[in-house]
Amino acid sequence: DFCLSRGLGDVYKRQIEHMPISANVADVIVSNCVLNLVPNKNAVFQEIHRVLKQGGHFSISDVVLVGALPEGLRKDAEMYAGCVAGAIQKQVYMELINANGFENITIQKEKAIVIPDDILKNYLSPDEIISFKTGDTGIFSITVFAQKPNEQNKCTPGGGCC
Repeated sequence: DFCLSRGLGDVYKRQIEHMPISANVADVIVSNCVLNLVPNKNAVFQEIHRVLKQGGHFSISDVVLVGALPEGLRKDAEMYAGCVAGAIQKQVYMELINANGFENITIQKEKAIVIPDDILKNYLSPDEIISFKTGDTGIFSITVFAQKPNEQNKCTPGGGCC
């Protein structure tokens, strides 16, 4: 779900995969830790591309992974609500943005997320905690900027010309 503001006082709540907005109308789309909670992230990026005007851009802060998240963390509802369990691989996330026709894709900010031991112990065994903390797995908060191309005749995925 997302909230959309269309001027003073008008706020609409809708699913982010089906924004109730005409195509090519938004100058900017901003999202903070929402996309990782949506199962079909590709549909979200398609919808963002549809709604943005040519030359419009988005700025999305989200949680991504590098490596495999331990099963105990991935399946827990609290981790899901905390934007961790719904996260996908950083490389896949960035590829989805690119595959949906965006350009000037830039990670503007990246910060490792550290889950404290007193929380990890609720989901992982002591050995799993050690393995998680010393392994190649990383949980990151990233802020990504990308633009919809400004070229009118540029072919975009889902546009029927590719």
